[in-house]
Order: sequence, then structure tokens, then C-alpha cells
Amino acid sequence: MAIECMHKTDHEVKQGREPLSLVFDSKILRNQASIPKEFIWPDDEKPDHEAAELEVPVIDMEGFCREETKSTNNASKLVQEAFMKHGFFLVKNHGVEAELIKHTHKYMREFFELPLVEKQRVQRKLGEHCGYASSFTTRFSCKLPWKETLSFPYSPEEANNTKVVEEYFNSKMTKDFAHMGKLYQEYCEAMNKLSLRIMELLGLSLGVGRQYFRDYFQGNDSVMRLNYYPPCQEPELALGTGPHCDPTSLTILHQDHVNGLQVFVDGEWRFIYPRFDTFVVNIGDTFMALSNGKYKSCLHRAVVNDTSPRKSLAFFLCPKEDLIVCPPNELVNESSPRVYPDFTWPIFLEFTQKHYRADMNTLLNFSRWVRERNQVQQSDGSSSVCPSIHLSCCNVQIK
Repeated sequence: MAIECMHKTDHEVKQGREPLSLVFDSKILRNQASIPKEFIWPDDEKPDHEAAELEVPVIDMEGFCREETKSTNNASKLVQEAFMKHGFFLVKNHGVEAELIKHTHKYMREFFELPLVEKQRVQRKLGEHCGYASSFTTRFSCKLPWKETLSFPYSPEEANNTKVVEEYFNSKMTKDFAHMGKLYQEYCEAMNKLSLRIMELLGLSLGVGRQYFRDYFQGNDSVMRLNYYPPCQEPELALGTGPHCDPTSLTILHQDHVNGLQVFVDGEWRFIYPRFDTFVVNIGDTFMALSNGKYKSCLHRAVVNDTSPRKSLAFFLCPKEDLIVCPPNELVNESSPRVYPDFTWPIFLEFTQKHYRADMNTLLNFSRWVRERNQVQQSDGSSSVCPSIHLSCCNVQIK
């Protein structure tokens, strides 16, 4: 298994040492004639800004939430068709207030327009998945994404008797950001409610009933990410986010008015255009494992432009940390045997943060890694030994 352009050695990750790396400050870089070579992608991965639009189904959640038979059957059919073909659909009449969405975009813009030194107060640390990241320059040395992100954890208040998002902002940032913590707590609660409804829909479409996946994700340990893609003077050479499948279970994305999301379908890249009144929904690798491979996570990426910044809000639904990821019995039989081994979300997350740069083969290679780890543990009776992992500056090998 190879991952190109990894910065870290295993020892560096354990020690938390920062290597020398490029600093991504778009306010400075935008004044240069050309972009640094670290942001230039290979010819076969360069963006296609003339890509056609992908027609994706739009599911009306209002009738489904009222459990109207016709609306429910239609929604289930559309989801089945989408996930058999490309893995994306839109939802409208989702119940999330338009004013709440507008304010989340407003506060996101205010944060990313701050000086770099201010944003770095909540710098994402090595091996962690929350905090501020400027192009992941401390993780990778080439094919860098032209973007900034702010990620923070979320879990339902009833699961741990605390407002996790508010607590994160209060503990990691100054009191000047307390209003952001309250707003994003409210937004995540709305996303949690919507994601559980969508899980009902996925359960029906897979034939396991409304409640199975809703109950499974009722107490979740999820992630909220704010994505900011600054204008790029050479957008034909760069990508905002490289081609990848989400390692999480479910992604609910809201785009601003700037186009940029592309999905790989039938051998070509296609745009999903922004619609303010809808959310873009796709499954990730973890739900692919939960469905026993029946539903596929889909390759997608983000392109950038030279005139307008682009913003998006991504809520990643993830299982509770101690839950085993395995498909329901109804999805496993002689003609459809188990495809992936049992695992937990924290192990998969660690794999993508420390050992593997997410791409279209993440789940496949993770599954092999888990099986090899289990074999090592069984052979020597240990509970903590992992496969021998060699990380160099350019690749990762699992031996």
C-alpha cells in the first residue's frame, strides 16, 4: 500500500515533532506570479473546469418525515438508484432554518479572513483531526490542497450531558469566539437531527427498516468541518481538495454560491452545482462497510477558481467510538458474504490521520491492514501489536 508525499515518520508522529514545512497563507501567496510547486497536481489529476453538470436526485424530506407512503417509497427508490450509480443526492425541505445556514456561512467567512497568526491559535496538532489546518502542509509534501479548514467534534448533548461544540470553542479559542461556539452548536444539532432522518431513509432503502441505522447512530461521535477555498491565480494547476472517498459514514454538505464540487462518474468528472435551499448528501467508507458493500462511497474532489473564495459546511456523521462497525444480519448471506472485517471508527480515523492519505482505495487498504493486525495479534497473543509500518517522506508501506 503506497501513499504519496507523506511528511511524517512513525517516530515523528509519536513524538509530535513538527517538520519544516511550507506555510500556506493565501493573502501572501495570491500576490505571487505563480503557485508553489507543492500545490501543482500531476497532469492526469489536474482539474477540468469545463466539466458537465451531474444530474442527481432531489429528495423531498418533508413527506418522508411525515411518513407519507408515496413520498417514502419514492425517496427510498431514489436513494437506491443514486447509491448504485454515483452515491450522491440532494435533500430539500430538510427543516434547517435558512437564517441559521446564512449565519454559519457569515461566521465562517469572518474566521477565515482573520490573520494567519490568529487562526493558528487553534492549530490542528499532528495525528489529530480537529483544529485549524492550512492546506495540511505539516502532513504532506506535495499535491497540497488549496484550502483552509476548521474542524471540531460533535456528539449529541443527551449522550454526554454537555454541549460539545460550545465547550470546544470555549476551551480552544478566546471568549471573542463564544458566539461562534453557540451558533455552530445549534447548526450541528440541526445536522444531527437531519442525519438521523437520512439514516432512516437508508435503512428502508436497504431493507432493514427505519430504526436500525437511526438507533445505531443515535449516540454518535461526529465531526464538523468548515472548508475555505481562497482564490488561486493558477486554478488550472491546483485542486481545493484532491480525489478521495470520505472515510466517515455520512456527509451532509452545504455549498455557498460558488461552484467547485466534482464527482467521478462513468469515467469522467461532473459538477454538482450549488443550491442554497438543499444539502448535498453522500455516504462514506464506514457506511459502505455497514451496508456490506451494497452502497458505494464515491470519489469526489473540489476545484478552485481565480476570482472568488468558496466556502462549504461539511457535517460528517460517525459512529460512537465504542461501537463495532459491522453490517446487519439481513445484509449478509451465502450469496452476499462479509466483505469487510469488524472495526471501530477511532481505529479507522487513526489510519487516515497517521498512516494513509484518503483516496478511492482507503477502505480496501484499511481492511487489509486490520486483517494483518489481527493475524499478528492472534499469532503472539498480544492486543496492541500492529502490522509493521514503514513511513518515508514519499510513501507508506504496510509490510
